[in-house]
Amino acid sequence: LIGLAVLAVAAAVVYANFYFKRAEGKEVAVEAVKKRDLEAVVSASGKIQPKRSVNISADTMGRVTDLAIEEGDTVTKGQFLLQIDPRNLQSNFQRGQAGVAASQAQLEQFRTAIETARANLQLSQDNLKRQRDLWAEQLTTKEALDRAETEARLREKELVNSQQQIATQQARIREQQAVLSSARYDLTKVRIESPIDGIVTRRNIEQGEMVVIGTMNNAGTVLMT
Repeated sequence: LIGLAVLAVAAAVVYANFYFKRAEGKEVAVEAVKKRDLEAVVSASGKIQPKRSVNISADTMGRVTDLAIEEGDTVTKGQFLLQIDPRNLQSNFQRGQAGVAASQAQLEQFRTAIETARANLQLSQDNLKRQRDLWAEQLTTKEALDRAETEARLREKELVNSQQQIATQQARIREQQAVLSSARYDLTKVRIESPIDGIVTRRNIEQGEMVVIGTMNNAGTVLMT
């Protein structure tokens, strides 16, 4: 009996020792099973490509006098980006305006001249008619009749020349107006605006630098993207 008691006490000590020294397990979250969407997150390296990319170049040569954007700026369609020095193109436009005005003034002079030529022709024709009537009645000389006929022919040629001058001047004015329209259009090219909504991802120009336009052998300056 004493031996059994000793064994029981020893077993109780061993059991208590293992019970109180056991390792604690990890805490876990438990949730009821139910139907739901599965989201997968994938990480990868790469390069962002825009759906639409526009390179901005200049259609006219000159120095940048105003630069309104920086790389990374968000811009909207029609927003001002930069200004190229317009003085040379303004001079061309003003010369074109002056040329058209001078040609129109000369056209008015030609119109006045043609009215004078018509009046002179009418006078010479009236004089020729009188001379012919007088000649029929033998009341004038052959010399006076010939002089009247020559005068009428000269006045008629003057009228034709005046009409040709007006036609030529009108053609010259149309040509100068076309040149003026081209100069006016070129003047609009010095102000560059954004063609789309977007972000300025690259800027290759600084204020004060010279812009070079593209040619057959030269792609020209890409100002920004």
